Amino acid sequence: MINACKTTLLAALVAALPAAFAPAHAAAPMVKTPAPGFFRIMVGDFEVTPVNDGTVDLPVDQLLRQKPEQTRATLEKNFLKAPLETSDNAFLINTGSKLVLVDTGAGALFGPTLGKFVNNLKAAGYQPEQIDEIYITHMHGDHVGGLVNSGQRVFPNAVVRAGKADADFWLSQANMDKAPADKKSFFQGAMTAINPYVQAGKFKPIDGAGQLVPGVSAMPEHGHTPGHTSYVVESRGQKLVLMGDLIHVASVQFDNPQVTIGFDSDEKAAYASRKQVFDDAAKNGYLVGGAHLQFPGLGHIAGQGKGYRWIPVNYTQMR
Repeated sequence: MINACKTTLLAALVAALPAAFAPAHAAAPMVKTPAPGFFRIMVGDFEVTPVNDGTVDLPVDQLLRQKPEQTRATLEKNFLKAPLETSDNAFLINTGSKLVLVDTGAGALFGPTLGKFVNNLKAAGYQPEQIDEIYITHMHGDHVGGLVNSGQRVFPNAVVRAGKADADFWLSQANMDKAPADKKSFFQGAMTAINPYVQAGKFKPIDGAGQLVPGVSAMPEHGHTPGHTSYVVESRGQKLVLMGDLIHVASVQFDNPQVTIGFDSDEKAAYASRKQVFDDAAKNGYLVGGAHLQFPGLGHIAGQGKGYRWIPVNYTQMR
């Protein structure tokens, strides 16, 4: 009996040897693609879908109007570094009767890490042809570039609206001609994106504050550009302010809102607009959304000392 057991054990060990010395199977390949870039939240009866256009690495230590080492130190405290990977967000508002889009991403204007808006819009369940109205916060390329593809309108049924002061400035050939060489691309991007809609009779500038469709209003907040405009979404007592580029670097500009950025046309006015919106949001507790706050770019603002604290939205699923 003992010999039989030894024989059985030896046989088992010999059988296990090939497996023990065989090369390990390769791990599953890495996918290296993110989940589709959309999120959903309800504002009263309206469904709001933030849609991401991708990210872009910004040398914020060179762009923010403070000492570069100060910016880098603040980033490090927040486990970040320069260049800072920065989201580019747009927001789709379904009012029940209208599909309203705020900004469109960069399209082909800023390289391969952006330009993902249309694919993410489709992943979110919508087609470009369904969009009724498009409201542009301002005419920098990372907000208007997604309007066109190879010179053709991406949103053939949409009316595009933006602040009149932005249209007058960025769509002016005379202004582009006299702009410094390193600024001419701003004008070229705006013209490339907006002019096809102008030619089709689908562009309508916004002159001042007021309701654009029921539940969505324009709120001029000039400074970042001459006609920079925020959009206010209100339904059943709930409120969301989509504030465009009033802020670019959350880790710096919430604590120190007076820090402006090189992209601002009028830095003093840009700071005043930011402070006004931040103060009101902190006082009244409504939701805000930012184009360059990390996706989905939604949250609340609370006062904190001489600055503010950013409180991102809680993850939620639709019920």
